[in-house]
Amino acid sequence: MSLTNIYLFSSFFLEKVSNKVQQMTAQNMLTKIASGRVLDYSHNIGQYMGGMDWPGEGFVLPIATAVAAHNTVYVLGRGAESTGVAAPMEPRAFGTRVGKFSVGPTPGDEEHLLTFGSFGEAPGQFMWPTGIALDEDENVYVSDEWLNRVSVFDKDGNLLSTWGSRGSGDGELNRISGITIDDNSNVYLVDSLNHRVQTFTRDGKFLGKWGGPGDGEGQLNSPWGICLDQDGFVYIADHRNHRVQKWTPQGEFLLQFGSPGDGLGQLQYPSDVTVDPAGDVYVCDWVNNRVQVFDPTGAFLTSIVGDAHEPSKWAQMTLDANADLRKARRLVSTMEPEWRFALPTGVTFDKVASRLIVADTQRYRLQIYNKITDYIEPQFNF
Repeated sequence: MSLTNIYLFSSFFLEKVSNKVQQMTAQNMLTKIASGRVLDYSHNIGQYMGGMDWPGEGFVLPIATAVAAHNTVYVLGRGAESTGVAAPMEPRAFGTRVGKFSVGPTPGDEEHLLTFGSFGEAPGQFMWPTGIALDEDENVYVSDEWLNRVSVFDKDGNLLSTWGSRGSGDGELNRISGITIDDNSNVYLVDSLNHRVQTFTRDGKFLGKWGGPGDGEGQLNSPWGICLDQDGFVYIADHRNHRVQKWTPQGEFLLQFGSPGDGLGQLQYPSDVTVDPAGDVYVCDWVNNRVQVFDPTGAFLTSIVGDAHEPSKWAQMTLDANADLRKARRLVSTMEPEWRFALPTGVTFDKVASRLIVADTQRYRLQIYNKITDYIEPQFNF
C-alpha cells in the first residue's frame, strides 16, 4: 500500500472514529448544546396498553401527535393487530385510536382527557392510521393509508365527515401518510405510493398536486411525514430517498438535505419532520433510532437518541402494582435500551411551550425535550 493510500485510509478511519465518538458523546447528555441551541430532556409519558379495555393512560404504537392550546396533545395510536381465537380469519386490533391528553410542563403533570376512534372500516374507525392534524377550530383530521380516506372529528371526538378514494388521478389517493393544515385551512396530504403531495379544502375538494416518482430535485419516493414552517414553506420526509425536501406552498422546489447512512446528518428512511419558530428542522431518522436536528440551511446540528432514564408516571404506577415486574426489570444487565428511542415515527414542535415531542413508537411512549433560549452554562467556584 502506498503512503498516499495509507494516508487516505487513515484519514477516512479517523473521520469515522470521530463521528462515532461524537454520536456516543451525544447519547450520554441529557442536555444537548449545539451551535447555540439547547435541547433539554424533560420527561416521557405513556406506557404499553395491553388490551382493548385498558384505560387511556397508555398507547399502542403511537405514530403521530398534534398540539392544541392549553397544553393539549392528541396522540394517534397505530394499534396492534391480532388474530381472533374464535374466528381466526377475522382481523382484530387493539389500541387503534386517538387519545387526547393534557401534558403540562412538569413531569407527572399529564392527564388523559378523551379517547375516540377504534379499529375497523366503518365511519369513524381506522385500519392503518398514519397522520393527524388540527385545523383552526381544533377539528381533528386523521389519515388512513389502508382505507385511503381522511376522517374528521370535532375536539370532543364526534365524527364530522370522511373523504377520499383510492386511485392515481387528481384527488385520488394511494397509501396516504402525513397530513398538515395551513393558515388558510388548506389540507396538505402526502400521497405516498403516488409519490406526490396533494392539497385539498377542509371538506376534501381537490386543489392541486406536486412531486412525482424519482430521486431528482422535487421528486419523491414513498414520502411519509410533512410539516409547514412559520412562513408556510412545506417540508417532506422523503422516506425511500433518505432525505428531507423543502418547497414553497405552491410546490416549487427549494432545498434538500440528508443522504443515506448512519453517520452524522445522514438518514435511513426518515418518517417525519417538524420545524421550530427559529427555523431549525427536526427529522425522525426512523431506522437509525434517533432524531436528527438541522439548521434552516440544512446543516447538521446534533442528534437525539432518547433519554428516558426514569419510567413515566403511568409506567411507574404499573411497576408499583406488580412486584414480579419490578423484580424482573432489575435482573437486566443494563437499563440503557429502555432509555433510547426504538423506531421513533413522529415529531412535533410545540411552539407555545417551546418543546419537541417525539413519538417513541416501539417504546409505546412520548419523549419530550424543551428548547431553552435563555440557558446559562453551569458556574463552578473552586
